[in-house]
Amino acid sequence: MKTLVLGLGNTIMTDDGVGPKVIEILQTGNYELPDGAELLDGGTLGLDLLPYLEGVERLIIVDAVETGEVPGTLIRLEGEDVPIALATRLSAHQMGLKDLLAVAELMGCLPQHVVLIGIQPACLEMGTELTAALSSKLPELVNMVREEFCRLTVSQ
Repeated sequence: MKTLVLGLGNTIMTDDGVGPKVIEILQTGNYELPDGAELLDGGTLGLDLLPYLEGVERLIIVDAVETGEVPGTLIRLEGEDVPIALATRLSAHQMGLKDLLAVAELMGCLPQHVVLIGIQPACLEMGTELTAALSSKLPELVNMVREEFCRLTVSQ
């Protein structure tokens, strides 16, 4: 089964760039992922990501998410809870993600399992570096993504 780990976010908006940062870390080769893991920096592409979902059975999305919690708080959501979490959008790409999932469902290519691994941002102002609140949580966030991939692989 094909699994896609999709990092979303705007890398010039400080903590909004956490999704692509996680993908960058996983691509360094310092982290082992089970066979079949595909990593994609989806940036802010929105509906342009639709072709990448074709043939994907499991989708793990990594993104900054407004939870109302303390910056750096990690969350895991799955299934129908994912679009609900995107109702309070931090940036334009999250509306694109909500639309992407809706269109994928209409076209019959919505992955069977959709999981969102998110983190509460501290700052969304212009800047290319993550805040200390998120930087300190990167190892834990990367671990959550790896564990989710392994969990989904074992459950199938």
